[in-house]
Amino acid sequence: MADDGSGGDISIPSFLMFRHDADKIKDEVKANRPVQVEMAWALPNPDDRVEYDLWSVPGDQVTKDFFKHFKTVAKALGDRAYFTPHMYIHDGVRSHCQGNDGENWCYTLCTNNGRYCATDPDNDLDEGVSGADVVKESLRRLCIWSKYGATDGIGEKFWDYVSEFIDRCGENDYFADDACIKDVYKHAKIDGKEIDGCMTDSGGTDTDQSNAKLDMEISLQSQRGVVVMPTAFVNNAVIRGMLSVNAMFMAICAGYSEGSSPDVCQQCAGCNDVPGCIDAGYCKSTGATPSAEGVSTHTFATSMLFIVALFSGLGVWHYKRTKEEMRDQVRGILAEYMPLEDNDLNGGSVGSHPMAFAGGNQTTSFLS
Repeated sequence: MADDGSGGDISIPSFLMFRHDADKIKDEVKANRPVQVEMAWALPNPDDRVEYDLWSVPGDQVTKDFFKHFKTVAKALGDRAYFTPHMYIHDGVRSHCQGNDGENWCYTLCTNNGRYCATDPDNDLDEGVSGADVVKESLRRLCIWSKYGATDGIGEKFWDYVSEFIDRCGENDYFADDACIKDVYKHAKIDGKEIDGCMTDSGGTDTDQSNAKLDMEISLQSQRGVVVMPTAFVNNAVIRGMLSVNAMFMAICAGYSEGSSPDVCQQCAGCNDVPGCIDAGYCKSTGATPSAEGVSTHTFATSMLFIVALFSGLGVWHYKRTKEEMRDQVRGILAEYMPLEDNDLNGGSVGSHPMAFAGGNQTTSFLS
């Protein structure tokens, strides 16, 4: 678990409780009565719609696969789930990247004269992608979501943009290239002028003033206690562990109240390829782990009967063919070495049959 700086006095393992619950337990212990406490993990599931959030950073390698493949899941969940993307921004003022005289002391790591900062992805302050580039791309994605995803909570064009950006501009040479960004706008069908206008109206990244959208992200991440990237929330409960499409899908499906989960949750529950299951309408075999839902019982039984009948037919045919071949061989041997008629010995010439020398009183010389 992540330490937000206040965990110095906590030893592991520890169990934290609300005081009104702890007081009841202490009363029982003082009365010398046995106490049994159960600890269980469960997601809040208040209703038939799930809200989920993801805190990430542009250029992060861990989230690439998720952003490229989760669009299928988001569409399948439809209005039964509401997604909100967040960008992790370092507070430059709190980190003392903005001096008392207003000078940016962190150079290429920050925008807005040291107000908003990000770590350098390639650890090179002079070349490649800078922290300021990451902040600018973060603001761009916030504006894209505000324009194309905030209304329905699905944001198809947001997913398209991020996927296209990863494929076309994810490398250092093109991360902040204006021509590459315009190309991504075109393929994701994004109105670049509106997005650029949103970025400017919120405060921009090239001015010595605050940005409303970036300030909001800094405030929210402080309220949520976000310190590790990436971090996902489902119904305001943090999701620990490796971020993957399957893990997020399972967490979302667990967040519905009992009996209210959408059909796709039952259809693809436990499947090791959720996007493939959604596209096909059933869980297919993937890799070396076949899915139990891929073949129905009727199809399996019919296939087995067909295979048994096929091999039985082949066995009968092979037996008959082998029997006929053996019979023909025996007939050939008898025709070559055994007399077929009595007159072969009595009426024929002495040397006309291979066994003629054995019949009668005739003698035959074997020497010439």
